[in-house]
Amino acid sequence: MAQNATIYKAHLEIADMDRHYYAEHPLTLALHPSETLERMMLRVIGFALFASERLEFTRGLCVDDEPDLWLKSYSDEIELWIDVGLPSDKRIRKACNRSRQVKILCYGSDQAVQPWLQSIHAERTRQRNLEIIHIPSDQSTALAKFAERGMHLQVNIQDAQLWLSSETQALLIEPQILEL
Repeated sequence: MAQNATIYKAHLEIADMDRHYYAEHPLTLALHPSETLERMMLRVIGFALFASERLEFTRGLCVDDEPDLWLKSYSDEIELWIDVGLPSDKRIRKACNRSRQVKILCYGSDQAVQPWLQSIHAERTRQRNLEIIHIPSDQSTALAKFAERGMHLQVNIQDAQLWLSSETQALLIEPQILEL
């Protein structure tokens, strides 16, 4: 029998001074049996960084042709495609062809990220609508500690830094945009 996803609820309060976006979002996240808490929390960070009333989580790991998050226009065109992890160059090409903007939140050790960056070098230079954002491994690892079945999180973004806090802890995340 296949394992079911574990459901997490998050109440996210976002104050993004860089984009002048201030809102609260009640989120429901499904943690796929093969997904780590770190990756799930990075999806939350991806939501916070690009928050919008129309930004939504997709079926993610369950479906190959959908990102982790997307923002669609009212005419059902994909405006923003957000993937978390180290997707293949084929997936990146597909995303860039289907969406106006593609953001990839990559994470992990330099031993994992650097070879991946080299393997997708051609796509990085060819695709003009692609942005790769690296979350340092110590910060992405610390995110897993925030995961609770019922979370209340505050996110403050200013000067490209993200402060994540809960009732018991806080974490500074410094996303790094990787140059093409």
